[in-house]
Amino acid sequence: MVYNTAMDTPLSEVLRLHETHKKALDRLKIETVRDLLYHFPVRYGDTTQITMIGSLAEGEATNVYGQISKLKTGKTFKGKMSKATATLTDETGSISITWFNQPYLAKMFPEGRLVKVTGKITSHNGKLTFNNPKMEAVNSVPIGVGDSLFGTGKEHTLYPVYPESKGITSNWIYHAVQKILRQGILDKVVDPIPKEILNKYNLPSIQTALVWIHAPKKEADALSARKRFAFEEIFFIQLKKQASRASRDSLPSFKIKPDQKSVDSFIDRFPFKPTTSQTKAIKAILKDFKNPHAMSRLLEGDVGSGKTAVAAATVYATTITRPDNQDFGHLQTAYMVPTEILAKQHFENFISFFEHMHIQIGLITGSGCYKFPSKTDPTKPTKISRAQLLKWVENGEIPILIGTHSLIQKSVSFKNLAYVIIDEQHRFGTAQRGKLAQKEGFAPHLLSMTATPIPRTLALTIYGDLDLTLLDQMPTGRKPIITELVLPNKREETYEKIKKEMKAGRQVYVICPRINEPDPEKENALNVKSVKEEAKRLKEKIFKDKNIDILHSKMTPAEKDEVMIDFEKGKTDILVATSVVEVGVNVPNATIIIIEGAERFGLAQLHQLRGRVIRSNHQAYCYIFSDSKTDKTIERLKALKTSKNGFELSEFDLKLRGAGELYGKKQWGISDLGMEAIKNIKMVEAARTEAKEIIDKSIDKYPDIKNEIEKRKDIHFE
Repeated sequence: MVYNTAMDTPLSEVLRLHETHKKALDRLKIETVRDLLYHFPVRYGDTTQITMIGSLAEGEATNVYGQISKLKTGKTFKGKMSKATATLTDETGSISITWFNQPYLAKMFPEGRLVKVTGKITSHNGKLTFNNPKMEAVNSVPIGVGDSLFGTGKEHTLYPVYPESKGITSNWIYHAVQKILRQGILDKVVDPIPKEILNKYNLPSIQTALVWIHAPKKEADALSARKRFAFEEIFFIQLKKQASRASRDSLPSFKIKPDQKSVDSFIDRFPFKPTTSQTKAIKAILKDFKNPHAMSRLLEGDVGSGKTAVAAATVYATTITRPDNQDFGHLQTAYMVPTEILAKQHFENFISFFEHMHIQIGLITGSGCYKFPSKTDPTKPTKISRAQLLKWVENGEIPILIGTHSLIQKSVSFKNLAYVIIDEQHRFGTAQRGKLAQKEGFAPHLLSMTATPIPRTLALTIYGDLDLTLLDQMPTGRKPIITELVLPNKREETYEKIKKEMKAGRQVYVICPRINEPDPEKENALNVKSVKEEAKRLKEKIFKDKNIDILHSKMTPAEKDEVMIDFEKGKTDILVATSVVEVGVNVPNATIIIIEGAERFGLAQLHQLRGRVIRSNHQAYCYIFSDSKTDKTIERLKALKTSKNGFELSEFDLKLRGAGELYGKKQWGISDLGMEAIKNIKMVEAARTEAKEIIDKSIDKYPDIKNEIEKRKDIHFE
């Protein structure tokens, strides 16, 4: 989006807008000239492929241009349903149109109006007809349909198809864009991308690209324009990320130089041998600790790959380091996680890692605070007041503090905060992460961790300010999860397999997309399994002698804890839950997971859910239940069986569906065009390289870029 005053002009000042237009534009988040010009077509239709009425055939979906006439309303033969009818005519013939339950359509268009009709051709009493097609008014017929009795068409054979909203058609948007471009606004636009970068990557100027993307004469023009705007979006994301990194690098931080032998002896206490990738990750982090600026690193690894162990080893290195110019005390670590269940789990894990050292470990959540060790029993934690915990954190007596969002409240103050770990960091907002990762002119070392498998191109974009480390190995002895896609005819057979495993003492997760049954009266209600009804069905019909409980997001933290404790202790045999179990559940004896309505989940989420049952060396099973009959969906779900790890799976889904569907555009804040760019590793790396070079030289040398960065709305990667 371009820095220019004219571009920021409200649309109402350059176009005549009716109230319906204003409401529709508001829904599309289009307020200014800039917003409209950056509302890009989702695709292009080819007018040379538009069908004439005389050559229509039954069953084909098509676009037809012509004059509308004989518009009238009526009732169906039995009089139970209202309808509207009309006739569409071009120079090759006529075809009838019928709309059921939409009588108002007969009043929307005047007799003889030129229209475009889009729909499927059916047959009635031996005559071809349109039933319930889409219809919009047009001012001319595109070339390719011919110089018809309706007038000469435009010179372009490609026509743009835009995202629409009720009250505004794609055609309206096209003509609005052309009207604005004819006002000469492009003459005033300053291109924010330096000419040398455009030439280097053979990209068109902003003026040319805006014309080509909205009115391409040929497909190559449209592709060239889309390439330019895709590069532009990734380039400015990278500029912001690199600027953020440079800002952090300029701040002082604690140097952590632990004794390597001491760290090695700590790691030797683990009840398992670290994988090669864990060892490499620990070494990379310890090396970063010695740098003159704060570490900024993303640790990405599948569920069960051992991220917590890496965190523990590096927290140990921090804890045994004295604050500057002191021969006593400890540097402090803040460890933030998204849920109370996960916070308590990490608190218990860290007690087991550090109990031999006799150091203080704190836990702070919305429902209470704890400290280890207790004065009365040094082997156990104790509940303490919030005020007391905060006092000990502030004076440095508690070197390790684990918590939820409560960690970033103003009342929490550290004396020597040297290291910040954010687990499942995409679940926190940018501002929340920033509060912990940067404190008043000082930057602690930052380790972000995620079990969400992210394609490398997406990671380089959204985490452009972080160095990447991958844990791509599983601990020794872990058996690959046996994954099966279960279609309706295989359900009973699968339940029998599960019963055999349960006889051996194993427990089961059942994941459902919904909490409650959908209201059948509501329009578009999704007919998918719900936690409450599925738990009831399983108890009554399938697992009559088993204890079944439920877990979902609308339960209170205390209720969730109670359910999870019962499941961990083996009191519950089957836990029916929503995807709330995706993060923060560790029950080694639960080795079976059923995922109902699997087509409703992205592959990344399915993979994470599956990871819940790889917490021990017992054989684990994942049953993907799906009622879908489409080849594409079945192919996608089958990828869960064949992929070796989450990274491979994420790359597959990126190619098959695109990052927007895999992770959600809303989650990352990137446009459709930007998401397409993320499939292109060369483009992402080029944008990153150019952005870094500009930040290194100083952004002040590039006033147009600086102005553009200030103009752009913040992109939030939530």
